[in-house]
Amino acid sequence: MPAILVERVGSTAVLTLNRPEARNALDYQMRSELAQAVPQLRDDPQVKAIVITGAGKHFCAGGDVKILAEAQAAERDVFEGRERILNIHRWFNELIDIEKPVIAAIDGVAFGAGLSFALCADFVLATPRATFCAVFSRIGYVPDMAAMYLLPRAVGLSTAKELVFTGRVVDTDEARRMGLVHRTVDSDLRRAALELAARFEHAPAGAIGLAKSIMNRAFESERHSVCAQEAMAQAMCRESRFHQQAVQRFIDKQPALYSWPTEDKQ
Repeated sequence: MPAILVERVGSTAVLTLNRPEARNALDYQMRSELAQAVPQLRDDPQVKAIVITGAGKHFCAGGDVKILAEAQAAERDVFEGRERILNIHRWFNELIDIEKPVIAAIDGVAFGAGLSFALCADFVLATPRATFCAVFSRIGYVPDMAAMYLLPRAVGLSTAKELVFTGRVVDTDEARRMGLVHRTVDSDLRRAALELAARFEHAPAGAIGLAKSIMNRAFESERHSVCAQEAMAQAMCRESRFHQQAVQRFIDKQPALYSWPTEDKQ
């Protein structure tokens, strides 16, 4: 049975973590399938947005500790352990940097690696029963899957340290106050995520992709470097077919190619 399901719904790709019997904890098969799925989604021009969700009642419980412990007991070479983490980083960094909107639809637990999946998303929708935890310290680990990079940027350094040092569980309301969750969804989480993703079907994919790429690096770039990237990106966007059509429609007083509903308060 596939550990990762990839489904197309219109212009949206739904990536489902598919080990519900293990609360969608990551094992070696899931990692391997993610390494194949992420580049395919990146390179498919028909995919305008990506929804990440979990099968069953949970999003992702982190790494499968039992399976990982069994593998470590058989062979404990520190350099092979390092390489395993680097292999994860290769596909996960591609997911972080993918120039398409990524939406995490979270129900149940988002612990450890599940928290990292939430952090890499551009939008996080969560049910009231969702919970979040930087659980690593409970088993003597440090955060991985880029959590030590992403978490301080999402919630601030002091709060990130508190979450990592304590390994405490955060509910949806607190996660939203921290800035981890963009919107709470009381019912039909999948439908809400797909509706949000569908809004990007006619969006200027190139412009959004460039903006995401530059902003993802803004915290470690000095101002003049960001401004140089802005200038390059704007020059590219100015020559795009989307921009030229959008400007002509504005001049002709026709409906915009892409607009966000003004009543949406998310």
